[in-house]
Amino acid sequence: MIARSHLSLFVHRAGIALLAALAVGGAYLGALQLSGNFHTVVAGEFYRSGQLSATQIARYAHEYGLKTIINLRGERARRPWYQAEVREANQLGISHVDFEMSARRELTMMQADALVVLMKRAKKPLLIHCEGGADRSGLASALYLARVARAGEGAAEAQLSIQFGHLPLPFIPEYAMDRTWEALEPSLGFPNS
Repeated sequence: MIARSHLSLFVHRAGIALLAALAVGGAYLGALQLSGNFHTVVAGEFYRSGQLSATQIARYAHEYGLKTIINLRGERARRPWYQAEVREANQLGISHVDFEMSARRELTMMQADALVVLMKRAKKPLLIHCEGGADRSGLASALYLARVARAGEGAAEAQLSIQFGHLPLPFIPEYAMDRTWEALEPSLGFPNS
């Protein structure tokens, strides 16, 4: 009876600890979304985020001197978020560029190369964003650090992490970003891990 009581207490405490961890993790991911998930990748040069409001765009443009916004969600001319973003960029004199990609589909080598060329040629400072700022923005940031800034494998891979809301779990559709990175590593001069 005593052993069963200890086991029951252990299971109860483990359940509470798991629920607490899930609550903290959920709160963190929620806070990232509410804040726009804005982060510096290369100070004065490259920033990443989720979908920002016009007010947030204006604030970051003023604070960081943004010259270009690359939207990884693709052109969505009829969507209010897209209209507000383009209008705000135009009012602020910021170049706005669309590059459509899906967090659920791997990029080909040709698509990755086109994205890198776009990021290289864009007037800096540059803001790149997707909807949540975690998956597509993470891969784009990793590519920028690897191919443009030459920051090394560790710095590049860190852009695809929980810190930015990216969950590198092989059983979720967004793992396509991790598979893309792994496939591109040899062309970047990094060994496949």
